[in-house]
Amino acid sequence: MANDIIPFQAGTPPALIDVRGRPLRQAVEKLTGEIAGPTVSGVRNIWSNHPAQGLNPARLGQILRAAEEGDEIAYFELAEEMEEKYPHYNGLLGVRKRAVAQLPIRVEAAGESEEEQGDAAILRDWIKRPTLQSELIEILDALGKGRSATEIIWETQDVWLPAKLKRRDPRFFEYDRVTGEQLLLRGGEDGASGLSSPLPSYKFIVHEFSGKSGTPIRGGLARTVAWYYLFANFTLKDWMTFLEVYGLPLRVGKYQNGTSEDDIRLLAQAVAQVGSDAGCVIPQSMMMEFVTSSGGAANPDMFKTMLTYVDDAVSKVVLGQTSSSDAKPGGLGSGQANLHGDVRDDIADADAVELSATLTRDLAVPIVLFNRGPRRRYPQIIVGRPDAVDVKEFLDAAERGVRLGVPIAVSTWRERTGISEPKPGEPLLAAPAQNQPAQPSEGAFGPEGHEKLPGDLSDPFKGRLEGDRSRQVAAAAQDRAPDAIDALVEEALGDWQGLVDPLLGSFEELIAGANSMEEVRELIAIRAGDAIAAMDVTAIAELGARAGFAGKMAGLIEKPGR
Repeated sequence: MANDIIPFQAGTPPALIDVRGRPLRQAVEKLTGEIAGPTVSGVRNIWSNHPAQGLNPARLGQILRAAEEGDEIAYFELAEEMEEKYPHYNGLLGVRKRAVAQLPIRVEAAGESEEEQGDAAILRDWIKRPTLQSELIEILDALGKGRSATEIIWETQDVWLPAKLKRRDPRFFEYDRVTGEQLLLRGGEDGASGLSSPLPSYKFIVHEFSGKSGTPIRGGLARTVAWYYLFANFTLKDWMTFLEVYGLPLRVGKYQNGTSEDDIRLLAQAVAQVGSDAGCVIPQSMMMEFVTSSGGAANPDMFKTMLTYVDDAVSKVVLGQTSSSDAKPGGLGSGQANLHGDVRDDIADADAVELSATLTRDLAVPIVLFNRGPRRRYPQIIVGRPDAVDVKEFLDAAERGVRLGVPIAVSTWRERTGISEPKPGEPLLAAPAQNQPAQPSEGAFGPEGHEKLPGDLSDPFKGRLEGDRSRQVAAAAQDRAPDAIDALVEEALGDWQGLVDPLLGSFEELIAGANSMEEVRELIAIRAGDAIAAMDVTAIAELGARAGFAGKMAGLIEKPGR
């Protein structure tokens, strides 16, 4: 647990309030116990009626209409069976779930204050749980069915945190019949009541997937895929029937007039056995003929084409494209595959945004509220990779900006490069010494307790430039004693700012109106020549002439024999 989190003492739980500041009237036992589990005698049981068996268009239409009207049980049972019996759909849905569940998860604080950073710290500690990825996959069950409800089992010891996240059967819940948006618990909290009740606050993670606009129950992918599942089932059954009829030649048994009934039954039995056993025994007076259909060779393509069309359509519904699910001509290694991969990434990003909103609302808010108190703004749980940053391009731009006098915060530099703040006393990377290794001295530690190594890089620009210059000057000073030329140089550089300002004045005027580094680069690229031509070099030229004359005179005085 983070050090800046002050947990509540056991036995003194905080006053519970909801997001609107109203006191919660539910008991603590309701948060720590299970209220949405299956029951034996109530309306929440685990048995299924398996509506996929004998499914036909009329029955499927009835199931979908009933779900719209509030009777959702058959629809969720069908959605479950589709994942079991349709391998292509099962694979695509699993890919989409795992693509989001495996994304990095981070916590973004509501601000920079100590209080806001403390709020984020307790969440960062909680999301390190090893079971979080599998729990996210269960929450993402909403992709297929339209919604998922995960019950939070709270632990109220020193800190109040979710101890378990338990997936609940979507059949245990239903939407209200007025708006179709408020989720209710079927059977109430005891499971035996005939009435449904609203979900208690901060007890469930309710994730809803919006595959299309409309009421939530119509947003799941299973609603669209159900029709293709039905067509694929019909086509597969027809194909199996076709193979059974045309895969083997037609068997015809012939018998002579006057053959006894027992012999006829024996011949019929022999014909049937040839279909499965491929062997039989008949009297010599009987004959069996095999007749092959001439048109059977071309017919199988019809069924294969239909199943390919259905699978492609389902791939587009679930992943938005087909190249990443099936090998196609012009697919892998082509621009088409790259484009389809971008589509899949866009879908994963959209799913991650919806999941982030759900986790922030149903997890981040109650965790901070229970342990830290109500807040005007709460930290966010973000699922997904941060925007990619070209570190090399940023470092080049930052270095140019520093040389031109553009102020750049060290925190910005660390954020863009991903290099964290060093801990006190931690050795720092340093540029190698040019002349001799640096010796430790009394001033070997900085103001924050960092150990200073040669060329301290805590400031990446100042440390590199000033460190190299100081080492060169120190090395030169050890070789000889100061003379008149050294004094002349020090005097000339005493007013260096007054010499440099006229030179950089034109560049300062050039970039004064820029609002970003991009605009600075564009202005320099376009008008750098004008800025250079406008430089005032009078002062530095006069200094150079005076310094040259004074240096020559100093040399003559030091060596009068020349």
